[in-house]
Amino acid sequence: MLDYALYIPAGLLVGMLVGLTGVGGGSLMTPILVLLFGQAPTVAVGTDLIFASITKLAATASFGYSRRVDWPVVGRLAVGSLPASVAVLLWFWLSGGTVAGVDQLIMKSLAVMLVVTALGMLMQASLRRLGLKVTSTSLRRTERWTPALTIITGLLLGAAVTLTSVGAGALGVVALLYLYPLRLTYDRLVATDIAHALPLTLVAGLGHATLGHLNLPVLGFLLIGSIPGVLIASRLAIRLPQRVTRTLLAIVLGLVGGRMLVGL
Repeated sequence: MLDYALYIPAGLLVGMLVGLTGVGGGSLMTPILVLLFGQAPTVAVGTDLIFASITKLAATASFGYSRRVDWPVVGRLAVGSLPASVAVLLWFWLSGGTVAGVDQLIMKSLAVMLVVTALGMLMQASLRRLGLKVTSTSLRRTERWTPALTIITGLLLGAAVTLTSVGAGALGVVALLYLYPLRLTYDRLVATDIAHALPLTLVAGLGHATLGHLNLPVLGFLLIGSIPGVLIASRLAIRLPQRVTRTLLAIVLGLVGGRMLVGL
């Protein structure tokens, strides 16, 4: 029981980061489960996906994000992401006899995704400016291609999130910053990203659970820490500027991802 209790502060830490920044759930929890607690990569990903869906549901309820969601954008992302998630889960099922190979692939993919996520978070402002520039120079052409690009983005996110549990929050925000620089204000951007991440992480997590990639006691202890953490952090009257918080989170993700790449 004492060993399981150690998961509570881990859940609290990640929950507070989600409450402060809207991202960080999958990006941090899966490496924590693998590197600190020794969970198998497949089990870490499956447990983290269910963890992320429940934690972000609590964040959504706390922030009242549902009123700010751009549902057409969520629909476009889901058209790509949900089929991609099912396809990856089907591949997991077909690869059931080679778990060691799957674990190795997940570790490599996770390391790369952490580095890419860190870079994406650091480049948010630049990507938004680029999106504004592209939109202002060819508005009609941009509007014509944006729905298709959003679906493709969803497809890539669905595959990445189901394989590694990373990307639904941070990379989703980065992609939407570029695709919808005028349409989505920051609060609508985060709300829309979370609204898409909820069904994606739930579908992917339930799929992993049916494959046995879920540690239910670990999930329970993580949620004991994360739900109070996300509620407290989202209600803090005084908080670090988001630029500072995101930069620190990006540095941590980059260091963890780099360390994993070196160790593989």
